[in-house]
Amino acid sequence: MATGEDAPRDGTAAAVSGNDASETRPVQQDTAAAQVKDALAVLFAFRLVNALCVRTYFQPDEYFQALEPAWQLVFGPDSGAWMTWEWEYRLRSSLHPGIFALGYGAVANYLSTISLPGHYRAFALLAAPKVVQAGLAALTDWFAWRLAEKLFGRNTATAWSVLLMSVANPWQWYCSTRTFSNCLEATLTIAALHYFPWDLLGLVKSGKDEAQAAEVFQKSGSVNSLRLSIVFAAFAILLRPTNALIWAAIGTLAMTRLTMDGDSPFTFKTGLVLIRESLLCGSFALGLSLLADAQYFGEWTFPPLNWLNFNIAQSLAIFYGQNDWHYYLSQGITLSCTTVSPFAVMGLLSFRENATASLAAKNAFKALAFAVLITILTLSFIVHKEVRFIYPLLPILHILAGPYISSFFIVPQADGIPTSRGAVGIQRKPLVVVGLLVNIVIAAYLSYFHSAGPILVMDQLRADFQRIHPKNLTMPMPFVYANETAEPLELFALFLTPCHATPWRSHLVYPALRARALTCDPPLHTAPGSAEREAYVPEDRRFDDDKVGFLANELWPVNGKKQELPRYIVGYEGIEPALQEYFGANGPGSDKGVVLKQTWSAWNGLFTDDDRKSGELRIWDTGLYSEA
Repeated sequence: MATGEDAPRDGTAAAVSGNDASETRPVQQDTAAAQVKDALAVLFAFRLVNALCVRTYFQPDEYFQALEPAWQLVFGPDSGAWMTWEWEYRLRSSLHPGIFALGYGAVANYLSTISLPGHYRAFALLAAPKVVQAGLAALTDWFAWRLAEKLFGRNTATAWSVLLMSVANPWQWYCSTRTFSNCLEATLTIAALHYFPWDLLGLVKSGKDEAQAAEVFQKSGSVNSLRLSIVFAAFAILLRPTNALIWAAIGTLAMTRLTMDGDSPFTFKTGLVLIRESLLCGSFALGLSLLADAQYFGEWTFPPLNWLNFNIAQSLAIFYGQNDWHYYLSQGITLSCTTVSPFAVMGLLSFRENATASLAAKNAFKALAFAVLITILTLSFIVHKEVRFIYPLLPILHILAGPYISSFFIVPQADGIPTSRGAVGIQRKPLVVVGLLVNIVIAAYLSYFHSAGPILVMDQLRADFQRIHPKNLTMPMPFVYANETAEPLELFALFLTPCHATPWRSHLVYPALRARALTCDPPLHTAPGSAEREAYVPEDRRFDDDKVGFLANELWPVNGKKQELPRYIVGYEGIEPALQEYFGANGPGSDKGVVLKQTWSAWNGLFTDDDRKSGELRIWDTGLYSEA
């Protein structure tokens, strides 16, 4: 689909003999292959720095849907991992945490062969999932660039623009190295799109018979490319079933030819190849997923079906919030694309006729735009919305924006960066500089300052534990599940924050560091629309509604089972008056012997989406335990 070589600029003919051409071609191919490998290596290094620089908290799923189950998978049920209700009810695929379990296992096995102080071992385990996710993020960037080269031509300004947008996007910096299932879904999706046979959307040239028309799968490696596409797409769908919307949209256009230009190269033989490979590759992905989940959960189960039942039949997703129907259209695209949003919207709504010389690429562009629109419109009907749910569409949006942003900022000239369409130069440089500065400021704030408290507080607790209990820093051997027999230490920390407001064992690390936090499990035992569901209030909300009453009646009741008193209490500054009232001389907890002393605090950003998280995040020492 790429354009041909440039004509000589001096107007003379290129006098290259057949032998010279045949000798030059392998050199060009080797150079191109080296460029592709070098680009991936550079992207991995960039995303590794990215991962290590991000020290802020975004959403609980980054930890509780990936790192906590991965931690338990490697270190066993006595390792202190917090397994949420989603795993009890088998809503999530084990394949995603399994990837990070490999990282944890490799690092833990290596650490078992060397002698390192506890804090260095903890740092290595903290870094393990970051390295894994950095690799996945780099692949997302790389496959987006490679797909752009397929559509717009190798080394074209448009293809390079797509890569630069991905690298310079502050949302990509903020989100891509986080261990969300949406991030893995994005990698799988763009990889599947890269290997997808876009020639299916092309034009059958006149005078060709059916055998020649079916050359989509007669080219060397074309069937293997199709297989990779199907396998990646299948795993993306198994990971998050809504990913099927992308493939349903593309498949619909390929079959119906709606809005497509030219005639279809689709033949009976092509259809047989598609059906055969879809069955074989889809069965492979499904079988591997079923076996992995059966091994993980101890019984045969199908998490995608359980997930659909929870979100649709039981209508429990609304328990975690709801948004306006237009959220993705009015906010989601803007948050994801930031400064290139206008170009992405242009790509969604129209396509320049001269953006590519290939009809198949032009049709592919339309199919990608249609897939984005269908996915966003369908997800808009689901009440619970989060911007990360459309994160897998971001690489596609970069590709759609590519022709428009390159034509806006790049102009051909005599000197500049060589491409297959000639040298290029940058125009509107002040806008480029302003855009990059805005992106840098957004990325720096979001990744280093905004909601940094939840990460920093875990670092502080871990450091305090290392100082107070230096003899209890041992880690269990990976994949050796021994029952814990040692006398447990004190409850080190009680988190009186909104539920899942911090990471857990992936950052606390040490199994001996015992902690407790408020929960917010959904009302799984209630029927949709029932009075019981309407009246249900989770534990963290009961604390917010009546803090002193909750402490007096639920945590430490006069009569009944009492919770342990902790060494430290963790919470946002707004709960301090309630703590002072409860433990004060005239309070219900005056007999506990607690004398609160603030020992640590952290600024948590300029704004928050939850008033309960306003102000500083703090640690209070209860004064009940000695320092050693």
